[in-house]
Amino acid sequence: MTRPIQATVDLGALRHNFAAAKRLAPASRLFAVVKANAYGHGVERASRALADVADGYALLEMDAAVRLRESGYRGRIALLEGLFDAREVKEVLEHRLSIVVHHAEQAQMLHGLPEGSGIDVLLKANTGMNRLGLQPGDFPRVLAEMRGNPAVAGITLLTHFAQADEPRGVAWQLEALNRLPGTEGLPRCLANSAALLRYPQTHGDWARPGIMIYGVSPFTGETGPDLGLRPVMTLASRIIAVRELAAGETVGYGAVYTAAGRVRIGVVACGYADGYPRHAPTGTPVVVAGKPTHTVGRVSMDMLCVDLSSVPEAGVGAPVVLWGTGNPVERVAEAAGTVGYELLCALAPRVPVKEIGAVDAERE
Repeated sequence: MTRPIQATVDLGALRHNFAAAKRLAPASRLFAVVKANAYGHGVERASRALADVADGYALLEMDAAVRLRESGYRGRIALLEGLFDAREVKEVLEHRLSIVVHHAEQAQMLHGLPEGSGIDVLLKANTGMNRLGLQPGDFPRVLAEMRGNPAVAGITLLTHFAQADEPRGVAWQLEALNRLPGTEGLPRCLANSAALLRYPQTHGDWARPGIMIYGVSPFTGETGPDLGLRPVMTLASRIIAVRELAAGETVGYGAVYTAAGRVRIGVVACGYADGYPRHAPTGTPVVVAGKPTHTVGRVSMDMLCVDLSSVPEAGVGAPVVLWGTGNPVERVAEAAGTVGYELLCALAPRVPVKEIGAVDAERE
């Protein structure tokens, strides 16, 4: 038998969540954000599932963008960090890719191209995130440069919200965006998942949902199911050994867990080499044989341990849900002091992936 760990990706859930995003912004067109290998779900898999509903895809990686185009997708494909080198212009033109321009040097890479090259530009303004984006003082000049460049076919105004998932919200950044001169009439692409869910005024011409289409909430204290979303990835394994600890005995590296009394421990075939967070402490939620319980001790490379006290029927071979359906990844991430995004993206290549929810069946 093969090692029992497996990730299941539910394409029906992915389409359900994308449809939920579309209902929130029915007048907007939507990029499906598939960067970081579609947040660990597989960019080819996700794009195949959404090909007939997504208005475009947004990602960072040129090679993945080219594969999407070569697969036959004809919609808009946006490179969210734009060009890293002027030599990439050739591929942008050949594969009709849209590019973010977030600093003046990227604008200069588009100089001297033939008129009618048809480059689609998303011009990014820094409105307070202070990561990427043109500064307010530079924005009018670069905007004029783009408008005067005969190789540029269209310009979309872009920014990114730093606190759409927090109480401060988006108003302060919208005010900064609206102060920029010359942007009247430009189509806008503003809303990430959090803004799409909370702030209709940000929906604009294009929105770009990411984490929500994978069934995960962008908000602290809420899960995807709380928002009507369905988990797309479920990471599951099985118990491969059972141990009985007496009071005072420890388990795992560092002996960080000591049994207060007699306790039954299950060893699960999952560790940090599979993408489970090593820093997840004792008490991180898991589901064993359909019942909630928690981890104990330190996560090791290939194994972790769980408390079976509340699951007396569980023995070797009992199913374990590490995250996903029945055990929201947000709760696991919260216990581990991180976010669900990181756990999904960290799924290791050695973990086999099974698809369910056939796309064709979902379309019927």
